[in-house]
Amino acid sequence: MFLSVFDMFKVGVGPSSSHTIGPMVAAARFLDHLRAQPFAVAGVRASLHGSLAFTGVGHATDRAVILGLAGIRSDTYDADAAEAALAAVKDTHTIAPNGLPVLRFHPKDDLIFDYGPALPGHVNGMIFKGLDAQGDTITQVTYYSVGGGFVLTDAELAAGKDTDHGPPVPWPFKTAAEMVQMAETSNKTIARLKRENELSRRTVTDLDDGLQRIWAVMNTCIDRGLATDGILPGGLKVRRRAKGIHDALLAERGLNQPAPHTINDWMSAYAMAVNEENAAGGQVVTAPTNGAAGVVPATIRYWLDHVPGAAASRVPDFLLTAAAIGGLIKFNASISGAECGCQAEVGSAAAMAAAGLCAVLGGTPAQIENAAEIALEHHLGMTCDPVRGLVQVPCIERNGLGCIKAVSAASLALRGDGVHLVPLDAAIETMRQTGADMSEKYKETALGGLAVNVPNC
Repeated sequence: MFLSVFDMFKVGVGPSSSHTIGPMVAAARFLDHLRAQPFAVAGVRASLHGSLAFTGVGHATDRAVILGLAGIRSDTYDADAAEAALAAVKDTHTIAPNGLPVLRFHPKDDLIFDYGPALPGHVNGMIFKGLDAQGDTITQVTYYSVGGGFVLTDAELAAGKDTDHGPPVPWPFKTAAEMVQMAETSNKTIARLKRENELSRRTVTDLDDGLQRIWAVMNTCIDRGLATDGILPGGLKVRRRAKGIHDALLAERGLNQPAPHTINDWMSAYAMAVNEENAAGGQVVTAPTNGAAGVVPATIRYWLDHVPGAAASRVPDFLLTAAAIGGLIKFNASISGAECGCQAEVGSAAAMAAAGLCAVLGGTPAQIENAAEIALEHHLGMTCDPVRGLVQVPCIERNGLGCIKAVSAASLALRGDGVHLVPLDAAIETMRQTGADMSEKYKETALGGLAVNVPNC
């Protein structure tokens, strides 16, 4: 099993990796499909199913599909270009992607929210169709957005293409137990194992530059969120809070004897800054998803800004260790709120952040595995119940608490010797089973929990 650090940490756009980035990726893939066809296509149509239909408007899925069909990519997203593309589609009822003729696409008629049963492969399903001049379907592809911006066709999902089929890597661990054993036997850190696996697929320059970019985008997102206030879009009238909290913390710095628990407010401010930017449709890094994008960068920022001896040169080790844990969770369970609830999003992010922090604080492989297990264990059963389907309530605050749990988990693990009762592999399997048993109402559909018990108008 190999999942690249750049698959786990993707530069994208808010508010949702599965509902925004995934549909943009699927639309781009469908354009490639059309370019490969021998026959003339005159128009396109798309339908959204399952969770993509029920919470698609709140997650800007309609906007994402339109932008993807217009040729806008999430990893190179430019807000001005996106707004211009949206305006052009709405004015002309056409799209003009590179390498294809001008195609009919009227969002009102050709972007369908299907509230019937979900498609069989996954709760986040969508169907793209190519139409002839008479409006009849001449080609179609079903895509599934399986979490974290990952997209599979129905054929790929059936064939198991969500697992790695590339050349062998030097350290092919599929479980946390294998990972720890390999690290201890080779006398290498988990970050080193992950780095050597990455270098079997890419150059040193590509890896190092890519990791620097990931952290730069994360850090810039924090700074942007800490400097911006106002009301978030979507109709709930949720006010941005990160800037106000941060301003108050800065003002208190000169006071004597601040309460020790104030450090929690710093962590929350960093995480909330990211998720407020995500809710506003800004540029974020999936970590492992958009809904949980604040936990890992907030934990890194906490370490850099508040822990003596922290050094930016160690951030790559943090990211590589976190990605190793995230890959295990995705491979053996899920990182998708639509599949397993928020335990799969913020729970996974907290496990990744706890492992990364433990690593840069000098933890052994066993302590790192313990840190990840503690963080994941104490998110088990967490539902995904966003009010009005928006990635705002309870998602924004939940990232702050995820960061606090991650730091606590790393600290607890470092106080021990790595020996503990519940293995990380058992916690991951428990999360998978819990997600399978969880009612669909609590898996990103906005049909249960806070989503129905909080007035949202």
